[in-house]
Amino acid sequence: MNRREFIANTCAACLGATAVSGLLSSCSSTRYTSGTMGKDGITVSTDEFKTNKKGKNGYRPFIVVRNESLKYPIYVYRFGETEYSAVWMQCTHQGAELQASGDQLQCSAHGSEFSNKGKVTNGPADKDLRSFPVTVNNNELFIDLRKV
Repeated sequence: MNRREFIANTCAACLGATAVSGLLSSCSSTRYTSGTMGKDGITVSTDEFKTNKKGKNGYRPFIVVRNESLKYPIYVYRFGETEYSAVWMQCTHQGAELQASGDQLQCSAHGSEFSNKGKVTNGPADKDLRSFPVTVNNNELFIDLRKV
């Protein structure tokens, strides 16, 4: 192998490793859980929001609830110990599944964006996301799905 090939191969390997590590670290920040499906909704432990990074306890701002009984996942955002929002991750524009990115949801199909409470912040979507009442009881969240 000559010098030019060596440099090209080494640079390609470094760029590939950097890209893969960036993708893996961005995926690791989203917490997925299935919860427990009941007659009227789904129950999720508040412990799903807890983190422990470098010995420091903290809380994730949101989790994504995926359950085989649900057609689309539910984005649950934590505002505080007793305040949460839960929204259906289906774009109101043309029905694509949304992607969670911090305190907003984005549609990769046409660029619509929604707030952590499901309000449209950028079109082409013109309707807010379907939201669900969340009840906090001890260490559990109950997401009432009767409006699905």
